[in-house]
Amino acid sequence: MLVASEFASSSLDDIKAALAGGTLTFYSVARPVSADHAVDRSGKLAAFTFATPAFGTASEDGSEVPNFVDAAVKASEVGTPGFARALTADGKTVADFSVGPGAREIKLAEVSCSPGAPVKVVKFTVNPEGGWPERPDYYDAHPRPGFSLPKVR
Repeated sequence: MLVASEFASSSLDDIKAALAGGTLTFYSVARPVSADHAVDRSGKLAAFTFATPAFGTASEDGSEVPNFVDAAVKASEVGTPGFARALTADGKTVADFSVGPGAREIKLAEVSCSPGAPVKVVKFTVNPEGGWPERPDYYDAHPRPGFSLPKVR
């Protein structure tokens, strides 16, 4: 999870509460370097609306249980989801999450999206460290705004 600077000092519970009534929009690859940057090179594939409360009790495997208004939505474009951006009900960016197969934060029922096809979230795990779980050697070795360069050992 890459948290927007406005929510950087918020606890995970505060972030979950802020998402009540908000949206979770899935985009094709090219995740911005931080949640404070606009999404400018990615296609909008599908959008879910969080219910109130936005999350239920975490499951036994540690994954979050999101509460959406609709369990599945129809995709609007063709593409492979690469990340999702969560916004508050009034449109403030809260965080970006990695999406896809493998060790990503959000897993969907399908690997890709097609217009009109259903999109369903099957697993939602929050990685508070912000890196891409499957490539920490790459992602965590590059500078990000507000963070110093990693030390080479």
